[in-house]
Formats: sequence, structure tokens, C-alpha cells
Amino acid sequence: MNSNFLINFNRVRSESTIRLFCQTIMNALAATNRNFKLAARLLGLDSKLEKSLLIPFREIKVECTIPKDDGSLVSYVGFRVQHDNARGPMKGGIRYHPEVDPDEVNALAQLMTWKTAVANIPYGGAKGGIGCNPGELSISELERLTRVFTQKIHDLIGIHTDVPAPDMGTNPQTMAWILDEYSKFHGYSPAVVTGKPIDLGGSLGRDAATGRGVLFATEALLNEHGKSVAGQRFVIQGFGNVGSWAAQLIHEAGGKVVAVSDISGAIKDKNGIDIPALLKHVKEHRGVKGFGGANAIESSSILAEDCDILIPAALGGVINRENANDIKAKFIIEAANHPTDPEADEILSKKGVVILPDIFANSGGVTVSYFEWVQNIQGFMWDEAKVNAELKKYIQQGFKDVKEMCKTHNCDLRMGAFTLGVNRVARATVLRGWEA
Repeated sequence: MNSNFLINFNRVRSESTIRLFCQTIMNALAATNRNFKLAARLLGLDSKLEKSLLIPFREIKVECTIPKDDGSLVSYVGFRVQHDNARGPMKGGIRYHPEVDPDEVNALAQLMTWKTAVANIPYGGAKGGIGCNPGELSISELERLTRVFTQKIHDLIGIHTDVPAPDMGTNPQTMAWILDEYSKFHGYSPAVVTGKPIDLGGSLGRDAATGRGVLFATEALLNEHGKSVAGQRFVIQGFGNVGSWAAQLIHEAGGKVVAVSDISGAIKDKNGIDIPALLKHVKEHRGVKGFGGANAIESSSILAEDCDILIPAALGGVINRENANDIKAKFIIEAANHPTDPEADEILSKKGVVILPDIFANSGGVTVSYFEWVQNIQGFMWDEAKVNAELKKYIQQGFKDVKEMCKTHNCDLRMGAFTLGVNRVARATVLRGWEA
């Protein structure tokens, strides 16, 4: 097996990590519900329609029992919540994590409904997961678990029904197993999942898609303010897939990345970090710590570093009422999911900081997933230049649509994005005859 496709899982190291994860999810849940209700109020939605938009289409819970490598039997609970299909097949990731639970999956499925609508791709929202610690399972155990889960839900997912994708603790190899197992029942069906290995119909440009979408979204926002990426000073919190791609592409566009952090530590160089050299160091040492081309700083101070544009690209809830006043950036691009608490939102708004919300800013990934699905259905693959050009077109149009809603409802970019998404789903629901 190609080692690039082998699953590289981070172990959940302590109870405190799990508690922090749960707290972040609950905060994200509360924020999503709050934003939906505010958007519904701005749009003047009928109360019955508003209630119906929150109710999931279907909730699935299955027991997945597998033999472990030592011969013993073990059982895990798998979930799939299919939230809404008014605008098309449901779309969303499958995560493997010890704390997967129905409430969390439900909230994330709902968020995918609004996110796909904001991106204007013909999907609804879904989310799934299995309550397991992937770091404690062997590759063969993970394969057996994935196949059993697929056997249990194969008749409830499908090319025009529900299209899963990788999420936390899963990757292209997981999708390859789902595709293979699903195809045993339904014939070869590459479009049943996205985020696949390239050799099985995955799309070129998918790996960089979220980071590239962040660049395009940043360009659109700066253009609105008469600026360009070139010469702007960036701080990037988080240097995983999204943060590292964003840094590389911003560097190539002439932006100056002055500080970066990841789980290993944080570094700073006010004259701009040599990003290609940093990427090489991270590949060799698995973290930014120890990079010779910049000064080490405290990880906790990264968000307060002097810059023009701050990009949180790691965990949720990192910008809160405790540190919001310390932020010096004029713009915040939310590459992570829910990095800004509602209380911090208000503080930053009063300071005049412009926040590009996650529901739009990090939609590059799901947009290129849509392109992968389209290519699979057509049986005609695109080159990377076409993928990137189409993504740019979608992000630029998306920003114009969000700004239009901001003008119509006299609201900030977050509410502009939410009203745009909720309105599109509500319109599709009414047009299809929701009371019938």
C-alpha cells in the first residue's frame, strides 16, 4: 500500500484534550443555533418554516462489531445525520473520534447545510462519525471498522442521496475503503465519496483547496478595501494542511507571513518568514519549533502579534473575551471552524476589526469536493489549472453574494453569510412544497 495513503492519526493524549474538544463543540453548537435564529429573524422567516429547517431529515445510529487483531470482539457506535436535501444530495464528513455523539454530529450536519448553500453548490448538509480512538486501532482494524460501517449505511448513502468525505481521524484511504465496500452492493461508484486518492477518482487540487480558498477569499475582502495581498503582514495560527497551504500561497502572492504557530511552538520574524524553508523544516521535524530562520515566541502570544491580517487555522474557540482586546489585526480570516466566540465577535466589531466568517472563508474544501463529484459523474477529469480557476470563480462570486446580503440587511459579514445560506435553503424548501 502507498504510504501516502496510510492513515496518520493523532492519538488523543489526555482527558483534558477530550474535555477541551467537547467544550469547543458545545460552543460551536450554541453559536450555530444563535446565528441561525438571528438570520431567520433578519429574513422574516415563518416560524413553522424556521422550525422545519432545523429538524434533520434522517438520523442513523448503527452498531459496528469487528474482530480485533488479537481475536477478541469489540463494538463501536456509528452515526450519520442527514440534515437537509432541499438543494441536492447531502454532503459532509465522517470523523473517527472518541467523543463522537449525536448532538455534535447533528450540529455539524446543520452547519454543512448552510455552508454548502453559501458556496452555492447543489448540496444539503450531513455529518457522520464513529465513536472510536483511531490511534489505538491497527490499519487492518480500521479497515474492518470502515467496511462494517459502510455495510450498515450503504442503502442510505449514494451519489444522489448522501456523499461522505474525510474529516477528523479519517483520510483518503478511509474513503477508498468506503468506495470499495459500497461498490460491492451498487457497482463501481466513484462519486459516492469525495476526498479519495487521485488513483481512484480523487480531484487534483483537493489537498490545497481549503488553503487556496482562504487566499481567494482574502483577496476578495482586501480588494473591497482597496488593498492586495502583496505587502500585507500575516499571522497564521495553526500550520496543518490549511495553515501551511495558506502560508505558502500567501507567500507566493507577495504577502509577508510574520508569525506562525502549531502544536510544537511558535515563531516570529517581523521581516517575513521564509515559508519554503519553514515547510522543509516542518516536513523534517514535524513542527515549526526549532526553525532557525525566525525567533521562538510563546504560543499563547501568537494571536496578539502585530499584523494586518490574522488567520486562525487550528482549533475552534481560540479568540474569546479574554484575548479579543489584545488582537492588533485589522482583518481576521476564519480558516478554522468557529475560531471566534460570540462575545469576542462583539468586542472585535466595536474595535472595527473586519471578520471573514468560517462558513464562507474555509468553503474551498467542500467546493473542490463538489468538483470531484462532478468529474466522477461525468467520467471526465479536469487538470489542476481548471480546478483552481473554477474555485476562484466560486469564491469571488460567493463574496459578492455575501456583500449583497450585508447591504440588504445592514449586517456584518457573518450575518451576511448566514442570511445568504439560510435564505437559499428556505427558498428551495418552499419551492419544493414543504407543507404538502
